Amino acid sequence: MPPTIRPATTEDIPTIRDLAHCIWWAHYPGIISAEQIEYMLGLMYSVETLQRQIREEGHQFWLVEDEGGTAIGFLAISKQAAGTYFIQKFYLENAEQGKGYGTTVFRQLLDNYPDLQVVRLAVNRQNFKSINFYFKLGFCIEKCVNTSIGQGFVMDDFQMIRKQR
Repeated sequence: MPPTIRPATTEDIPTIRDLAHCIWWAHYPGIISAEQIEYMLGLMYSVETLQRQIREEGHQFWLVEDEGGTAIGFLAISKQAAGTYFIQKFYLENAEQGKGYGTTVFRQLLDNYPDLQVVRLAVNRQNFKSINFYFKLGFCIEKCVNTSIGQGFVMDDFQMIRKQR
């Protein structure tokens, strides 16, 4: 049975934080340095930061759960304008990848935003596995984005876009 998504609440923050640490340490070595992984996890996945993203920044988090209700991933999306959204986070545990779950979860996410016409996301330019997955979902590269995030670290991303058909 494929996974399902459910809206996450502030009570789910410890689960999201733990998933982020597990997924990032399994996925990002070789793409970014261990020092940058540690820095970004602290920057983006502290309890306080996640609370702010939910309460003040308009991020709607979703937990991805297997048929037994165990969290195996998470997403976050925010509305930018009428019909335009930005996927802030899209992560599945590495062991769950390659099973078609990402596509299933993405479709479920879209079903929850019937007004969605355009969706964007950012992905590291060296993250070839994820870039190819997003191509499969119908995204294309819109532009390159370089963002300084402090302590000498830079996010070298592609901003990708998908328009609803």
